[in-house]
Amino acid sequence: MTQAFSELSLAPPLARAIAEMGFTSMTPIQAQAIPVVLQGRDVMGAAQTGTGKTAAFSLPLLQRMLKHENASTSPARHPVRALVLLPTRELADQVAQQIALYAKYTQLRSTVVFGGMDMKPQTAELKKGVEVLVATPGRLLDHIEAKNCVLNQVEYVVLDEADRMLDIGFLPDLQRILSYLPKQRTTLLFSATFSPEIKRLANSYLQDPITIEVARSNATASTIEQRFYRVEEDDKRQALKQLLREKGVKQAFVFLNSKLGCARMARALERDGLNATALHGDKSQDERLKALDAFKKGEVDLLICTDVAARGLDIKDVPAVFNLDIPFNAEDYVHRIGRTGRAGASGLAISFVSGKDARNLADIEKLIGKKAEVEPIELETDRKRFGGPTGRINDGQRLWHDERAAAEVRRERAPRPPRAPSDPFFDRPYEPATPSDTKPAWEAQAKPSTGRGLSPYIKPRKKVAALFKASPAPAPEAVD
Repeated sequence: MTQAFSELSLAPPLARAIAEMGFTSMTPIQAQAIPVVLQGRDVMGAAQTGTGKTAAFSLPLLQRMLKHENASTSPARHPVRALVLLPTRELADQVAQQIALYAKYTQLRSTVVFGGMDMKPQTAELKKGVEVLVATPGRLLDHIEAKNCVLNQVEYVVLDEADRMLDIGFLPDLQRILSYLPKQRTTLLFSATFSPEIKRLANSYLQDPITIEVARSNATASTIEQRFYRVEEDDKRQALKQLLREKGVKQAFVFLNSKLGCARMARALERDGLNATALHGDKSQDERLKALDAFKKGEVDLLICTDVAARGLDIKDVPAVFNLDIPFNAEDYVHRIGRTGRAGASGLAISFVSGKDARNLADIEKLIGKKAEVEPIELETDRKRFGGPTGRINDGQRLWHDERAAAEVRRERAPRPPRAPSDPFFDRPYEPATPSDTKPAWEAQAKPSTGRGLSPYIKPRKKVAALFKASPAPAPEAVD
């Protein structure tokens, strides 16, 4: 049975903002987490991605901080009281926008700081004073070291998508940030997945937390239809275009594992006439925000991205997600397909499986507790579009069955390159210039030696051709 937000007795400014956003009923994670956070208890919240975790922690925090709101212009009257840490820049920007909407009719200030942008505008906002600070760990440490913000009055800390922060190596940064905070505080940890590392982190920094799990850990939403097709690397672009046409998909996330592959696929699809753009870590932050905003507005049909877009991005009514590459981390699969089928809507998740993905696919099956039925796919060859013979089921080879014979014939009939002209002199077999038993001319013209009386054991001097003709040697004098 669903509960309405009106049952929470939220402050009128918050209730008004929620009504304007069109929220009437709470999701399961919101219904269980909000009352506990209002009591000031530490929470570990696990829920399927897309179930409204942001409202589950931001609404009760704003409700508890309303006692500190004031209209003073002095920065000292607006210290940081709530800190929200997130793993990616896009997610931080999205959460900050949602918190600003919830606090629209209050006098509580909020801002966001993340990398890839100039620090000067962020510093100016921090110097004005804010109650709610949303940040990524790396950029927050930059501001702390620059003494742009002080965290000694923080009362609430939220670690959202904490497992992702650990995956990308933010644990040392988290430990440094938490060391700047007061010991007495309320700590909230929310994530779609809980790993042993997350539980150890919770045991270290949470005090007697209440664990809230509204669904089986690492489960996928029941509203998402999951399909797996066997497609080899060279056929992925063709299979993507064909499935987009057959399924009637107008907008979709397309995930790949590498930034280079993401950029190449986006360029190839643009050459094919599709409205696509790339989103990956090598792009500047301004380019990433523009690409994401264009996708949200419907100006872009295909967002070709890496796992930088897999966590927490809330874009409504995205009908499908394509995994052109099976993720190396099985938990990333849960987050990827969670970009569709959000807030109870239906969605389609299609994954391409090649021969090298057996181990990664087995990890996904173990995680979600479901057998992945890999289906063959019948792809169209270019000749089919022009009335020629069709292709056959892709069995992972480079050639289609009905093309092998034609390819062999083409190979045999292909004109061979002309032979290079040859010199007849070099084509003749070797012939010695003079017979082997004929002495050289210089040796034939030499006078016989007159060395009479020499011992037979003395070898005569070897005759060697001279470069210059020497004068004849005088005859030896007779010896009396």
